[in-house]
Amino acid sequence: MANNALLVDERSRDLGNFLVGRLLPFRKKRMVGPFCFIDHMGPSVFSNGANFDVDQHPHIGLCTLTYMYEGEIMHVDSTGAKQRITPGSVNLMVSGKGVSHSERTPNDLRDSSAEHTMHGYQVWIALPVDQEEREPSFHHIKFKDLPRWHENGLAFILVAGQGFDKVSPVPVFSNLFMLDIRSSQKTCFDVRQNLKGEMAVVVVKGKVKLGETIVEAGQMLISKIENECKIDLEEETYILLFGGEALPEERFMYWNFVSSSKARLEQAKQDRNKQNKIGKIKSSQ
Repeated sequence: MANNALLVDERSRDLGNFLVGRLLPFRKKRMVGPFCFIDHMGPSVFSNGANFDVDQHPHIGLCTLTYMYEGEIMHVDSTGAKQRITPGSVNLMVSGKGVSHSERTPNDLRDSSAEHTMHGYQVWIALPVDQEEREPSFHHIKFKDLPRWHENGLAFILVAGQGFDKVSPVPVFSNLFMLDIRSSQKTCFDVRQNLKGEMAVVVVKGKVKLGETIVEAGQMLISKIENECKIDLEEETYILLFGGEALPEERFMYWNFVSSSKARLEQAKQDRNKQNKIGKIKSSQ
């Protein structure tokens, strides 16, 4: 392994009726830019009445970004949002001072005897200090509205943030980037100052090479050098590239809560233990 990168393997986490692969936080690197959490959902095939169901739970101090490759999820939250999450679209929930949400297999798929596949990522982005207690909100951005382009055998989608002289319409609150990059042939990808800050590469499908190291699906590379990333992609390889400028203050995490203040985390913990709802979903899917 080159000494300018960290290699991270997914760690399995049980969500009851569903297993996810956790990539971040990692013991040697808790955050990459403002990104503090990444779960890989699937790919999993549901059949015989099995479904993806994550019941109502609260968040503070962060944004959750959901990005699907296959399958669909119904998102419902305490802002009143009710949105079907489809492949290629971006769904951003800004928790701010507190929001609750649930994510479940849509009703029409639950009632179907056919198999359905689910594969995607959920990412948490820590909010800057002056935005941690903002009002919660939800944003759905369609695939057709995301910047897309081709270059050197690669297809690019700017999921969030800015880079390569383009800006995604997904609302963000700090300097960051997240890109979906897919290769149609063996090729080399070099950032060449088109992205700024810390950065990491998640291999979704296929293989990439860093020097003599081969990185496969389910693994993540974290660069130790800001503003730099040069890797070789095999044919039909998908990667997620993300990062940005690190937030100046340390972030603390407890369960689904993120904050720059330990006292704020303690308050959220007490609210949870007393079964006080941090936001309340007013309707089901």
